Amino acid sequence: MTPRRLAGRYELTEPLGKGGMGEVWAGQDTALGGRRVAVKLLHTDRLASLSGTTDPEELRRRFLREARATARIDHPGLVGVHDAGSEGGELYLVMQLIDGCDLADHLAEHDPYPWQWAVATLAQLCSALAAVHAVEIVHRDLKPGNVMIRMDGRVTVLDLGIAAVRGEQEETRLTRTGALLGTPVYMAPEQAVGGPPVGPAADLYALGAIGYELLTGTPPFRAPNAAGLLYKKLHEEPPPLQHLRPDIPPALAALVHRLLAKDPFGRPADTHEVFAALAPVSYTNIRANET
Repeated sequence: MTPRRLAGRYELTEPLGKGGMGEVWAGQDTALGGRRVAVKLLHTDRLASLSGTTDPEELRRRFLREARATARIDHPGLVGVHDAGSEGGELYLVMQLIDGCDLADHLAEHDPYPWQWAVATLAQLCSALAAVHAVEIVHRDLKPGNVMIRMDGRVTVLDLGIAAVRGEQEETRLTRTGALLGTPVYMAPEQAVGGPPVGPAADLYALGAIGYELLTGTPPFRAPNAAGLLYKKLHEEPPPLQHLRPDIPPALAALVHRLLAKDPFGRPADTHEVFAALAPVSYTNIRANET
C-alpha cells in the first residue's frame, strides 16, 4: 500500500495509537532528508462537538493558535512541535518522534517500582510542567500513557493536544469551557465536575495520581465507571501509601497525599514547591548510597 503523504512532505508509515480526538502516526519528513516524526491527525467532527462550533475555519484558527502556544515552549522534557496545519478537512500536528516506552509499560515491567525511580520521574515531570505553566497553559491530561521514558532514563511529556491556553483569550481555545476532557483515573475532582476552567493545580493532582501508582502499582482510586471514580475522589481518601509501601520515605508519602488533596488549595502551590519537597528525598537517597 502506498504510504499517505500530508502537505506534500510528511509520509505516514505506521500507526502509533488512537484516541477519542484523533490518531498518531510515525512518519518521515521527506523535505528534510527523511527525518522521523510523529504526526497527530485530529478528527474535526469530534472537535466540533467539544468546541461548540462546526465552522471548519474557526476550528482551524483555534487549533493553529493552540499549536503555536505549545510550540513556543522550549524544554527538554516536552515533545517538540515542528509543524501544524490542515489538509482535506483534517487538522494535523507534526512532532518529534520519541524513542523509548511509555511510563505505563515501564511500570508494568518493573513492578514494584523502586521509589528512587519514582522520585526521579516526578522531579522531571515537575520541571516539564513548570515550563508549561509558565506560559499560562494547563496540560489537563497528564497520565502514564502520555509520558515516555527514554533509553537513558530521561522523561518526556507527550501530547498537549487538549491543553488549555489560559489568559485574556480564553474564549478562543479549541475546546469549550465545561467539556469533560482528560482521563478519569488521573483527573482532578474540580476537572471532573466541570464548571470554570481548571488551573495548574489540576496537573498537580495528576502528578500525585501518577506518583501513587508508581509507588503502589495501582491508581489511588478505582471504580467500574467515571461516575464511581468521581464519587470516590470527592468523598473518600486513598489507602495510606506507607501501609502499602512501608519502605518509602515518610516525606515522599506525605507529598503524594498532599498532591491528591480534594481541594486545589490543599495541594502544593506550584511545581516549584513540589520539586523543593522532592529534593531532600533525593538527597537522602544519595547520602544513603554513599554510606
